[in-house]
Amino acid sequence: MNPNRQNHQIHGQNIVACVWDFDKTLIPGYMQRPLFDHYDIDESTFWKEVNQLPSLYSERGLRISSDTIYLNHLLSYVKNGPMRGLTNQKLMELGSELQFCQGLPDFFDQLKKIPQEKEFASFDFKIEHYVISTGLAQMIRGSKIFDSLEDVFACEFIESPVPPNFMSQTELSLPLDLEISQVGMTVDNTIKTRCIFEINKGSNKNPSIDVNTSIPHEDRRIPIEQMIYVADGPSDVPVFAIVKQMGGRTYAVYDPNNEREFEQTCELVERSRVHNNGPADYRDKSPTAIWVKQKTREIFRGMIKSRQDELSKRAGSPPKHLTENDDDSGSFESRQATLWK
Repeated sequence: MNPNRQNHQIHGQNIVACVWDFDKTLIPGYMQRPLFDHYDIDESTFWKEVNQLPSLYSERGLRISSDTIYLNHLLSYVKNGPMRGLTNQKLMELGSELQFCQGLPDFFDQLKKIPQEKEFASFDFKIEHYVISTGLAQMIRGSKIFDSLEDVFACEFIESPVPPNFMSQTELSLPLDLEISQVGMTVDNTIKTRCIFEINKGSNKNPSIDVNTSIPHEDRRIPIEQMIYVADGPSDVPVFAIVKQMGGRTYAVYDPNNEREFEQTCELVERSRVHNNGPADYRDKSPTAIWVKQKTREIFRGMIKSRQDELSKRAGSPPKHLTENDDDSGSFESRQATLWK
């Protein structure tokens, strides 16, 4: 066996990944609210229009993604005037206005201290936080929680698309008045599962690793059984299913003031979609904070046991002195040979 592989199996995979949805999970509502307030757009009208787009385009014989069609509608607002001049920089600035659920972002930093506890201090364990969202990456990057995140997977806009035949041009001009004009990246509720495997295989850290490449379990950066996925409800079922089926922990949160959301998350528990549910409240003694901390420690303990089992399997049993009762047959030489075999 390759000694490098042996060492990797015993000492690698030392990270617990806490993976979070964003809207109605880390913040009480939808992240676009500061954007609508800035441009004096009626939020409810915008979302009503978005909800009608799938049927409207279906009547025209077109199939669209209901999860991400709102991105195109935002671009329509930019192109037709109500949001003229919207840039990625402006989205980042508006992200700074986002208000988070109680206990955040302090809770993220509390979790990162768990590897320093006496029980785990002698190990090289780490915790990484990720956000996977159908929302806007630039607003998340501008928010006060971004410094606590390892990576963000969310939708992105392009401001200055390159023109046709750009490869034959020696110089590409940029428009004087920048604004978002194309969708660069979309994350819908099925793409979220791809993002999980990017974290799992480490392709977000190493671009040379394609997410579709077959990689042995022991060579993946963060096994899915070392992940905790927290999100707000039914739209996250594909990710809940993948993470739970592959040994990770899953948790559904709800607005503590919304009885219907509570019922929805209870249904997810009853149908075995998630392990547990609780309020989107991350203060120290809240049930959600306690559950996530407990599961983090539980995963670390499993990692320790796995290392110990692997080491025992490879090292085998140590030699011991034989007594006459152990083996009365054979010569002294044969017994010595057996001892050190």
